[in-house]
Amino acid sequence: MDRLFDRWIWILPLVALLGVAGGIWTGCDSNDPEAPRPFFSVDDRGGSRFDTTALRDRLNQLPLESVSDAEAANLQFLREEEKLARDVYRTLYETWPVRALDNISSSEETHTTAVRLLLDRYDLPDPAADRPPGTFANAELQALHDSLVAAGQESEIEALKVGAVVEEIDIVDVRDALATFVDNEDITLVYENLAKGSRNHLRAYVRALGQRGVTYEPQYLAPSDYQSIIESEMERGPS
Repeated sequence: MDRLFDRWIWILPLVALLGVAGGIWTGCDSNDPEAPRPFFSVDDRGGSRFDTTALRDRLNQLPLESVSDAEAANLQFLREEEKLARDVYRTLYETWPVRALDNISSSEETHTTAVRLLLDRYDLPDPAADRPPGTFANAELQALHDSLVAAGQESEIEALKVGAVVEEIDIVDVRDALATFVDNEDITLVYENLAKGSRNHLRAYVRALGQRGVTYEPQYLAPSDYQSIIESEMERGPS
C-alpha cells in the first residue's frame, strides 16, 4: 500500500504540470466562459465562413451608427452580390462536381447571411428575401449571373475561371466601398472579413486551375494586386 501511495506522489505533480502546459499550448483556458467564439474561420481548402451567432454577438458590441444612403444602397447590393456567388457556384457544381465549387458555395452562404445581419441591424429592406436561387432584384446582377453560368457550363476549366472572376469582382467592389464611403465600424468589420474571404477563395480557385495546368490571368484586379494576393498565404482569423 505504501509503495502504491509513493507512486501517486510522483504522478500527481506531473499531471498538474501537464495541465498547465496544456493551457499554454492551446493558448486559452477551456473553462473560461467569457472567451469569445470566433466569428470567422478558414478551412484548409480556402473556404472562409462566418459563424452567424458569433458575428451577431460581435456586432452587438459595436455602436449603432447612422447609416448613409451610400452605405445602405451598397449593403443591399452586396447582399445580392454574395448571393450571386453562392448561386453561380451551386449551379456549376451540378454540372462539374469540383470540390472547390461545392466548398466555396457553402462559404458564400455565410457571406450573404453576414450582410443580411447588417440589413436587419439597420432595418433596411432585404432585396434577396424569398428570392429563389438564380433570381435577383438588381437587373445588372441578374444579367451577370446568367452570363457567368453560361460561360461556366462550357467546361470544368471555364467553371473554375468563373469562380476566380466572381471573387475578383467581390474584392474590387468591397475594396472600393471601404475606400470611398463606408465608415461605420460594424459595416467595416464585416466588409474587411468579406474581402479576406474573397481573397482566400480567389487563391483556392487559382490553385485548382494550376492543378489542371492552367495559369489564370486576372480580369479585374491590377496585375500587381493580383500577384500580391496569390503569392501570400491564406488569411485566417477575423480582422
